[in-house]
Amino acid sequence: MEAMTRLYAATGDGIARLDETDDGWRVTLSLEGSGAQCMAVDPADPDTVYAGLHDGGVRSTTDGGRSWRDCELPEADVFSIAVSAADGAVYAGTEPSSLYRSDDRGHTWQELAGLLELPSRPTWSFPPRPWTSHVRWIAPSPDDADLLLVGIELGGLMRSTDRGETWHDHRPGAQRDVHSLAWHPTVAGRAYEAGGGGAAWSEDGGDTWHAADERRDRHYTWSVAVDPEDPELWYVSASTGPFRAHGRDNPQAHVYRRENRGWRALGGGLPDPLPAMPYALVAASSRLFTGLANGELWESSDHGDTWRRCRLDGPHLDRLLALVSA
Repeated sequence: MEAMTRLYAATGDGIARLDETDDGWRVTLSLEGSGAQCMAVDPADPDTVYAGLHDGGVRSTTDGGRSWRDCELPEADVFSIAVSAADGAVYAGTEPSSLYRSDDRGHTWQELAGLLELPSRPTWSFPPRPWTSHVRWIAPSPDDADLLLVGIELGGLMRSTDRGETWHDHRPGAQRDVHSLAWHPTVAGRAYEAGGGGAAWSEDGGDTWHAADERRDRHYTWSVAVDPEDPELWYVSASTGPFRAHGRDNPQAHVYRRENRGWRALGGGLPDPLPAMPYALVAASSRLFTGLANGELWESSDHGDTWRRCRLDGPHLDRLLALVSA
């Protein structure tokens, strides 16, 4: 089995650190009661994590979650956070939609106000709260410090080529209701999107996009992950619509794998139907993880053909909203 010693999860309440053991995962909770809804791990240091909080700004740890400090972001409601593998810059996105960058590990922040100067801004609106919108996802290119993709829920997929100083408005072919974005770690220019109306991919650094919905019977896609070795092998979670995906009953959701330019729903041990929406996907070579809205963690070691539920030892997790590897 390929070694993966640690995962971090945002639970909506706090941050869970999951350390792999011989027969499961040891769970350690921190930031309990903080409203943590997103997080990012510094690619250069698995002990450095940034957490975005509902009505609490950004917190950071440099010791794997044992202690945290307030990064004093000017805005309180943080929906997205990312760390650039290219230059270590930290980005945070908020509701109402604003974007910030820190070049000193979260000690000071610069607002990237150019995002709010885009012509499409007056049309941005989040349906459950139509008077506002938020920066749902931030995706710095792993090999180009200047290249940055940002998804507005609901408003579009925006692109910057100067570290967020200036912006190109919604990119052709991309979904406007952006839920998650990913870059391929080794193939330059390959990017992927999961959105409210389907999935898309780019081969030119996110400038233009191609729809990717063949042979998938659910088009409300939420999470996206890509195999780190094969840029043609990628995954999305999808439901029939927002009410099913985020409701309390059967989400009518599947995890799908794309291969040979088409999608296949994955089973092989996953409950059918799934008891909760698969909000998070993480791919690491042949290992694939999905975190469910009810706190369950599932793993596949064969690209999603077969699955097993992970044993979690420690505090009970009510939800898994986001999942990253360290």
